[in-house]
Amino acid sequence: MYEDLKGKTALITGAGKETGIGYAVSEKLAQNGTDVILADLVTMDESNPLISGDQKELNRLAQKLESMYHVRTMAVSLDVTSSSSIQKMMGAVQKEFDHIDILCNNAGTVFGVPNAVHTYDEKAWMKTIDVNLHGVFRVSKAIIPLMAAAGGSIVNTASQAAKKPPLFNGAYAAAKAGVVMLTKVMALELAGNNIRVNAICPGIIMTDFTKWRFELEARFLNSTPQERIDAKCKEIPLGRLGTIAEVANIVTFLASRESSYMTGQALNITGGQTMEL
Repeated sequence: MYEDLKGKTALITGAGKETGIGYAVSEKLAQNGTDVILADLVTMDESNPLISGDQKELNRLAQKLESMYHVRTMAVSLDVTSSSSIQKMMGAVQKEFDHIDILCNNAGTVFGVPNAVHTYDEKAWMKTIDVNLHGVFRVSKAIIPLMAAAGGSIVNTASQAAKKPPLFNGAYAAAKAGVVMLTKVMALELAGNNIRVNAICPGIIMTDFTKWRFELEARFLNSTPQERIDAKCKEIPLGRLGTIAEVANIVTFLASRESSYMTGQALNITGGQTMEL
């Protein structure tokens, strides 16, 4: 338990799937007594199941955490590519909470893959950059005024793709590399406000996104998803995929005062697959 997290308030974007990193972070913070605001896109998009959401499910997850851990919770619809959506979310949040102590910029997705840079659809490229990089900027810009008075911690979800280039997924990799640099810039700019800013760079973590990726690879390689998982595990020194709980543990540490002398860092959570800084 991180006792200093009790009574704090956290906003977590991309928190609407029970199998995802955002929800796992929300639950870990709630376990530590933190009030949590779960935000996610709730507009259904049948063409891209990775960004489909459901308000009832988001409400259910918030209510579940409130019931289990006796903290205040809130479920808010949020499109990180829309300034008006962010302002609407902020209006709803400010009716319930007068400050935010922890911001986890976790929302992310990918469009247009697999494609090489020279065959990538321009709209898909721009949309991927907009969600993964510009979304972090927009949400941070809105939330920082609610943190400035008392300080706080921002944790941005980047990826090992920010450091180790993947094939046929250039927009996502470029966006996540941008998140790492944005994290460092924010850390410098906000240090005087006692706001620490760090990033996490997860490797292959078992989520809906990862399952979709292995299913896609299997179709292209005339294989099975499990065969793709087994092959990938051979590339990971620890020999397995990561879990959402393991990522949530690191985010919670970064949110707590146990990491009080850390800012501007991009921590790898990759089972040893990526070791470079």
